[in-house]
Amino acid sequence: MIDLYTWPTPNGHKIHIMLEETALPYRVHPVDIGAGDQFKPDFLAISPNNKIPAMIDQDGPGGKPLALAESGAMLFYLASKTGKFLPSDLRKRWQVMQWVMTQMGHVGPMLGQAHHFLGYAPEKIEYAMNRYRNEANRLYGVLDAQLKKSAWLACDEYGIADMATMPWTRAPERQGVDIEQYPNVKRWRDRMLERPAVKRGVEVLAERRRQTPGFSKEQAEVLFGAKQYAKR
Repeated sequence: MIDLYTWPTPNGHKIHIMLEETALPYRVHPVDIGAGDQFKPDFLAISPNNKIPAMIDQDGPGGKPLALAESGAMLFYLASKTGKFLPSDLRKRWQVMQWVMTQMGHVGPMLGQAHHFLGYAPEKIEYAMNRYRNEANRLYGVLDAQLKKSAWLACDEYGIADMATMPWTRAPERQGVDIEQYPNVKRWRDRMLERPAVKRGVEVLAERRRQTPGFSKEQAEVLFGAKQYAKR
């Protein structure tokens, strides 16, 4: 059994999708990041960087519990545990690893900044808005060029690179992106969203987010203000 500590964000959905695709049994423990649950000592013991998702595999290596944070590491671990969604062919395997790293190092951080400066920042800073809108569009172009020549993001096999990246493309309008300009990304995204496991994955805790769209002043302070940067 896997105990999953998560919230309905793109990074959380990566792991929701992987767990649904692999049919591993898991329990969901909501970590309300707007309420500050990510700073509680019990969660920090699993995720020292106070970020969701995190998990404890109660049947880890050697039959002992294993705690993991960082969604990319969790995807590689779950792929190794199940033997699924990470190709055995070494050429394809390294291609998958490359595109997971692209998501972790570029797609997630840059699109996250676009979300922040275009939607959440209390000050509308034109330079920052333009910078991250432009970078979001550049990255969609990188993905679109790759998906023009590849059935799935990394190679001809569906895998963890797709699961890592697709959740970040569900709301392109929040990133200043017109998805119609990137037809290969749109085709790939929509194809993924038709998969039953993906449909289930993106619904994990989704109702909690629908009940409180956006962030209150108090939630913004937790996420972006002094509490986020307090020494722990």
